[in-house]
Amino acid sequence: MLRKLDPSKEVGVIGLGVMGGAIAANLLEAGYIVTGYDIAPKRLEDHAARGGLAASSCREVAGRARVVLTSLPSEAALDQVVAGEKGLVHADGDGLVVVEASTLPLEAKERARQALARHGATLLDCPLSGTGAQARVKDLVVLGSGGSEALRRCAPVFDAFARSWHDLGAFGNGSKLKYLANLLVTIHNLAAAEALVLAKRAGLDPAAVLPVLADGAGTSRMLEVRGPVMATGEYEPAAMRVELFQKDIDIIAAFARDCRAPTPLFSASAQYYLAALAQGRGGQDTACLLAVLEAMTR
Repeated sequence: MLRKLDPSKEVGVIGLGVMGGAIAANLLEAGYIVTGYDIAPKRLEDHAARGGLAASSCREVAGRARVVLTSLPSEAALDQVVAGEKGLVHADGDGLVVVEASTLPLEAKERARQALARHGATLLDCPLSGTGAQARVKDLVVLGSGGSEALRRCAPVFDAFARSWHDLGAFGNGSKLKYLANLLVTIHNLAAAEALVLAKRAGLDPAAVLPVLADGAGTSRMLEVRGPVMATGEYEPAAMRVELFQKDIDIIAAFARDCRAPTPLFSASAQYYLAALAQGRGGQDTACLLAVLEAMTR
């Protein structure tokens, strides 16, 4: 049993992967007592080595922290974290706020919100704009939705791991904004790769070209964040794996279809991520689209 400490400085993080692990590290750096849980023992060991507390279940995390952030890879993972045998619904729900930061279909988050609400807990829909690399340096934006009072309560926590946060209103608006953000990421990442492949074919050094492009009207966050990775060609370890981002692409495509909105640039760009998967690059960073395009020049 974990001993109780100052509850005002305690926070829980469930899912200690690239994003969740970086968030937990920044919370620890900010002086929070961070209780973490992950199904991967190595991630728990790494969290403990950084000074965090390792829990044996999601229920145990909520047993000591009244604000719990979840960063998860799939609907199935969220269902298990919330309603599994030792899930969050089995903890005391009074005053519990769960900050759901994953990029998942809205139906899955609504299912989790209803399950937690029946036990007196609040689920906020708060996906994050930014990559794992950006998370390490607190360059994230919290797209918050689901309750202004609960969001304000979480503001100090957000400030400890993100550069800004927004209250976007009704539950689900955060995810809708994240879908829009990732639609642009999908396009801009390919655009950056396209420009740098052209630079190389023109005999220019991508590393020398990057700061000049970033200083001009054609820059983008993806050029600035992923461009250096493209220039080196070192796509592992990945800040965002192609196989994981493909999940986001599928969600955006379904969302746009439901909204009956045309997405010609997004639809065209999505094919190159499928090509990356077909080339066996699923575990690489999405910056590997440069290599996908280069393969077309041979």
